[in-house]
Amino acid sequence: MNIKEIKELLVLMKEHELTEIEIEKDGLKIKLRKNLGGRTYVEHSLESPTVILPAMKAAGGSAEAAEKAGAVPQESDDVALVRSPMVGTFYAAPAPDQPPYVNIGQAVKPGDVLCIVEAMKLMNEIKCEIAGTIMEVLVANGQPVEFDQPLFRIKKA
Repeated sequence: MNIKEIKELLVLMKEHELTEIEIEKDGLKIKLRKNLGGRTYVEHSLESPTVILPAMKAAGGSAEAAEKAGAVPQESDDVALVRSPMVGTFYAAPAPDQPPYVNIGQAVKPGDVLCIVEAMKLMNEIKCEIAGTIMEVLVANGQPVEFDQPLFRIKKA
């Protein structure tokens, strides 16, 4: 699914006054949801994330090279990294006047919202995929993030 198709979905949502739509296509599941404040949130998941990896290697694999050089936190048997699925802006909380979704030391489970990555005025909720405890938040609130950039370190339960 490309940006043009997502924009078309947003237009359809507006035309038909929909507050939520969920589409699954080619292993990509996308859910668009508009809250009362008028912001649109996008939830997405890839059933086979390896589909994205060859594109990253073709683009130079800079994240992979940095990780091998030790500049990026490493995963291990008991520590998982949550990575950004897109380029955008990292937000730790749903709004500036609200508390962050998660804090260091907090227990999380699959489905818990960890943060938002804003891309093209769409607020993308990044959800936890494992059970564990937040060890480290690797990005500052409002900071730009790259595709596949580590956002959180989670100690696996």
